[in-house]
This record gives sequence, structure tokens and C-alpha cells, in this order.
Amino acid sequence: MKMLGIVLIVAGAVALAYQGFSYNKNHEARIGGISLNATTKEHVNVPPWAGFVLVGVGVALVVFNRKAV
Repeated sequence: MKMLGIVLIVAGAVALAYQGFSYNKNHEARIGGISLNATTKEHVNVPPWAGFVLVGVGVALVVFNRKAV
């Protein structure tokens, strides 16, 4: 559980630092012998509260793991 807590802390810190991520979405249309391709860039926002929740849960897992051992 300690390793999971550390991973959640790092993921929460990254979410707070970048506040989202981008990816490319490919579109393809075929009409007869003609093929059209288009690529659009999509952005997904990660709200700051999600980063705080990840960090909080991660810290709780690390702290409670130490007390249990």
C-alpha cells in the first residue's frame, strides 16, 4: 500500500502542475476511391481538486501504512 500511496502522490502532483493533457484524434472518411484524413488536437482539463484528492489519499495511505507496521 505504501507504493500505491507514493504513486498517487506523484500523480496528484503532476495533475496539479499540468492541469490536463492533450492527445491527437484522427478522423478518416472514405468516399469511393477517395480517402480524406484529418487530425485534431484535443485537450482534457484535470480540475485542481482532483490533484488535491490524489495527493491526500496518497499521503493517507503512506501514513496509515507506517502505523500499521
